[in-house]
Amino acid sequence: MAITPTLAPLPDDAVDTLVLGRRIRHLRTARGLTLDELGAAIGRAASQVSMIENGHREPKLSLLSQIAAALGVPVAELLREEAPSRRSALEVELERAQRGPLFASLAMPTVKVGKSLPTDALEALVRLQAEVQRLLTEKAATPEEARRANAELRATMRAQDNYFPELEEHARRLLGAVEHPGGPLSQRGTADIAAHLGFTLHYVHDLPHSTRSVTDLANRRIYLPHGLTSSSDPRSALLQAIASFVLGHAEPRDYGDFLRQRVETNYLAAALMLPEAGAAELMREAKAERRLSVEDLRDAYAVPYETAAHRFTNLATRHLDVPVHFMKVHESGTLHKAYENDGVRFPSDPLGAIEGQPVCKNWTARIVFAIPDRFSPYYQYTDTPTGTFWCTSRVQGSSEGDFSVSVGVPFQHVRWFRGRETTERAVSRCPDPTCCRQAPTELADRWADRAWPSARPHASTLAALPTGAFPGVDTTEVYEFLDRHAPQG
Repeated sequence: MAITPTLAPLPDDAVDTLVLGRRIRHLRTARGLTLDELGAAIGRAASQVSMIENGHREPKLSLLSQIAAALGVPVAELLREEAPSRRSALEVELERAQRGPLFASLAMPTVKVGKSLPTDALEALVRLQAEVQRLLTEKAATPEEARRANAELRATMRAQDNYFPELEEHARRLLGAVEHPGGPLSQRGTADIAAHLGFTLHYVHDLPHSTRSVTDLANRRIYLPHGLTSSSDPRSALLQAIASFVLGHAEPRDYGDFLRQRVETNYLAAALMLPEAGAAELMREAKAERRLSVEDLRDAYAVPYETAAHRFTNLATRHLDVPVHFMKVHESGTLHKAYENDGVRFPSDPLGAIEGQPVCKNWTARIVFAIPDRFSPYYQYTDTPTGTFWCTSRVQGSSEGDFSVSVGVPFQHVRWFRGRETTERAVSRCPDPTCCRQAPTELADRWADRAWPSARPHASTLAALPTGAFPGVDTTEVYEFLDRHAPQG
């Protein structure tokens, strides 16, 4: 099967000498000129022209102008980014690979890329290089690599107080374009944003199981599930699809890029549902009256509690000067995702990653699962080795089980919040194992040699992360879906 390589983009101000050289060679041979003849026309030796054509030398603009004049084309024609032919594109790809770090690390002899190299051999070498690169990337896509990428992303979010002004500006422009009056964004308003961007919406019953939505960029269609679960917000999947388009997301280069894109789409979707100006003003008024509440933000904008909690962390530090932390914890006690800039210490592994780590049983996020009242918020103070924190928490259901969603602040900032009068208090000594992970001595003595539990490990415990451009997505299924639904003719 023939392949057409896609050349990696270069910085805006860089000249791709390999493509430039191939364009010059292509035009020279098309005009029947030899190296000596072109060299004579520009006052250079044939060897110098050959160096340029092989991408080993970048000519100055004055020399480039002479070459263009000799070939009878404008300079812009030489500087076009695409290779002049498929064969040239393959040559450039192989040359670039041989000059890259992968070939250097393998200590392989280089292949002379010239006319004598058959096209089928050239294709085979380019494909072999791509496959080796893919295998190396797949090998690197381990749980360790994912945890490291997650830790780095969380550090970036902390450094910015989880506030991204460029994403807020995108939200303002989109809302302004559809003349959103402020307040909650209706489902109709969400559809208006899609229409403003030139998309039509199509609700289907056969959406690929591994996706929340599918965007057909060629025909400007967004496909969404026909049915939604009771816990789903009908705006969320559409806004995330819109966000990816607006932000110009391309296929993720690695797992870190995938995680960054996910954070950006979630952030922009929330910024559209809870516009900064109105939400920040509501929060400022609530702080002035000492009645800050995630529930009030949720109710004012008609969004799920988790969305309101996320948005609260975006705006609290920037607009209220209140440091916060956020946690989403599975009913099994493991940390699903979290954010902090207030000094709370989450459990972490040696790589600094927190996902999948067991949360102290005395923290609000764990105790809330035992509270029979699932409709009222639960508040608690927790004394920890890094200080006392107040937290509010709720439990929500999902197809993967129950999760608690919690927002907390250091003790000195609790005076601004509803629920500060709670008398619930706990002490956590974690990571000291005697806090809640180590069984009491009497209990351990009675059962240590008489018990053998069978663990229920997650399927991904030992597996590498899903590979592919979009981890976890079956691209074949997606492409078949698009084929079925694409407009005919």
